[in-house]
Amino acid sequence: MVELDAAIRSFYRDRYIEEDRLSRSGHGQLEFLRTQELLRRLLPVPPATILDVGGATGVHARWLAADGYSVTLVDPLVEHVEKAAAVGTFAAVVGDARQLDQEDDSVDVTLLLGPLYHLVEAADRARALSEAARVTRPGGVVVAAGISRYAGLLEYGNNGRLAEENLHLFTDALATGRNYDDPEGFTNAHFHHAEELRSEFENSGLTDIAVLGVEGPAAPTLDNATLAEVPRLLPSAILLARLLETDPLMMSASLHFLAFGRVP
Repeated sequence: MVELDAAIRSFYRDRYIEEDRLSRSGHGQLEFLRTQELLRRLLPVPPATILDVGGATGVHARWLAADGYSVTLVDPLVEHVEKAAAVGTFAAVVGDARQLDQEDDSVDVTLLLGPLYHLVEAADRARALSEAARVTRPGGVVVAAGISRYAGLLEYGNNGRLAEENLHLFTDALATGRNYDDPEGFTNAHFHHAEELRSEFENSGLTDIAVLGVEGPAAPTLDNATLAEVPRLLPSAILLARLLETDPLMMSASLHFLAFGRVP
């Protein structure tokens, strides 16, 4: 198996609680509900087979299995796989997006809802997409998440933490796409433009490509809301995200993108 970046491995082992990432904040709830909505809209109906690559502790595998899909989760961290396997409703194995153990044409859907933004080298992202296409049957679907180039600026600009002394970190990421490990923030990552993500899908040979904004412009509002305020804010935030998900002038206001492509 290809070795995972040491900083990323340390981030998830020592600094970050993955299990409740999509429930402990308003933004996390918005991201989860919109990801769920888009997947339910665009994936083939159950009982299709899904390979959830980089699926961590199974936040999406759980509900996909409950919906009737046959799910196998793959993650490079043994700790994540052990927690995922304990759920008991889907399979979970250790593996790497760049070198999957699954056979050719063996699943209907391959999800990459984390690997692409943790693979900072373009060649590694290309390998991951190539592997996803390899294991997915002709006519099947590959789905990948990307983080917007504007995500750091939007987050810090709306939570009061953007200042002259740290501005360069976010403008550098905006210019290059490279986010460096921050002991008080996120770890090594690549941040995408929407068209860049589309191009990576095209270069991998996928067809019928769609790139959609996930959270929409209200994500910072949800990020800074108290949990008591979230139920009131979520419905309008979801509606706004839905209305603007393909708007080329507004998509980058989402903190995440989802790209869908079909294997020819």
